[in-house]
Amino acid sequence: MNQKKIVLGITGGVAAYKSAELTRLLVKAGYDVHVVMSEAATHFVGTVTFQALSGNIVYTDQWDARRPNNMPHIDLTRGAAAVLVAPASADFIAKVAHGQCDDLLSTLVAARDCPLMLAPAMNRQMWENPPNQRNISQLKSDGVAIFGPGNGEQACGEVGDGRMLEAEELFDHLEAALQPKLLKGKRVLITAGPTFERIDAVRGITNTSSGKMGYAIARAAYEAGAEVVLVSGETALATPIGARRINVQSAQQMLAAVEAEVAASDIFIGVAAVADYYVLNPSEQKIKKDAHILTLELAPNPDILAGVSSRPNPPFCVGFAAESENLLEYAEAKRLRKKLPLLVANLVQNAFGADTNEVVLLDDHGETRLHSAPKIDIARKLMAHIARLYPSVKTD
Repeated sequence: MNQKKIVLGITGGVAAYKSAELTRLLVKAGYDVHVVMSEAATHFVGTVTFQALSGNIVYTDQWDARRPNNMPHIDLTRGAAAVLVAPASADFIAKVAHGQCDDLLSTLVAARDCPLMLAPAMNRQMWENPPNQRNISQLKSDGVAIFGPGNGEQACGEVGDGRMLEAEELFDHLEAALQPKLLKGKRVLITAGPTFERIDAVRGITNTSSGKMGYAIARAAYEAGAEVVLVSGETALATPIGARRINVQSAQQMLAAVEAEVAASDIFIGVAAVADYYVLNPSEQKIKKDAHILTLELAPNPDILAGVSSRPNPPFCVGFAAESENLLEYAEAKRLRKKLPLLVANLVQNAFGADTNEVVLLDDHGETRLHSAPKIDIARKLMAHIARLYPSVKTD
C-alpha cells in the first residue's frame, strides 16, 4: 500500500471551499491526492480548482471514459491509504450507511479496500435529525471514522453543531488515523510548557519554553492510539488533537495535577520546563521600583519527575534533559539518578522556540540519535521507541 495516496471525496455543500485548502495541505505534506466530486459538489467549487491544487485529474462521472477499463470506481481506491469525504452531506451519509450506489463517489466508497473517513457538514437541525444520527451510529459501528462536526456559526446564520472541521483540523485527524497504533489501550500523562512562579502581581520567575516539543509529543501519543492527558503551563499553542488539557501556572499546581492523574497512567513523560525555585513570600501587590537592591528569598520546587519515578509500581517514566554543555554526561547522570528507563537529551541552543529538534535517546541499551527533523517527526519516533521498551521494562 502506498501510504501517501489519498482519495478525497467532495459532496454538495458550501463547506466544499474548505476542501480546497485541505487539498493544498495534503499536497504540501507529500500526499498524492485524487479528488472525486459528486455532481452537487460542482455547483459550489469547480473541478478546475481541485485539478490545479492536486495535480491530478478530477473525476465526477461514473462513466468517465478516461479510464481504459471504464472502471474509475474500482481503480481510484486501489493502493490508497484512505478515502476521506469532506464535506460529507446528510444525503451522502445516508447512502453510505445503507450501501446505496448511484454515482461515482458512492460506488467508489462501496468498492474500496481501504479505510473510510467522513467529515459531516450540514445545518444543525439536519445534524440532529434522528435518521441522520442513526446513520452516523451505523457508520461508526461499521468502522467508518467520523471527523467532527464542529460547533459554530453556519452558512444559514444559525449556530450549533454541524460545521465541517477546518482544513487544518481535518489534516491532523487524517494524519492521526494513518499512524500505527503502537500504544493502543495505554494512557499517557505528559507535562509541557513552562511554569511561572509569582514575585508580585505582575512579575515572576519562569523557564524558557515554547511548549512545542511537549505538544508534539501529546499529538504523537494520540496518533499512536493512546489516551492522552496534557498538563500544560502557559503557552500560546492550541490543544493537540485528542488530548485532554489541564492548564496550570506554578510548579506546585503542576505537581497537584500530575498527582491527580498519575495513578491511572501507564506512561509519564515529563517535558515541562519546571522552574527550579519559587518565591517564599510573593507580594499580592506590584512592588514599586526604587533605587534599593531587592532581595528575594527562594525555595526549591518539588522534582515532579523524580517523585513519579519513585512511586511504588511507577508508570514508564520518560525524562527530558536540556543542557548547554556536556550533554551526554549530564543527561545520563540525570537518568541514573532518577532511575528512568528512558531520557531524551538535547542542547538548549538547538531546541527552544524552534519547529525542529535534534535529540539523543538514552536508555539501558545505550544511545539512539534522532537527527534534526520537525518536532512532530521526532515525537513519532519517540513513541515508537517507547513502544519497543515498554513491554520489557514493565515486565521487569
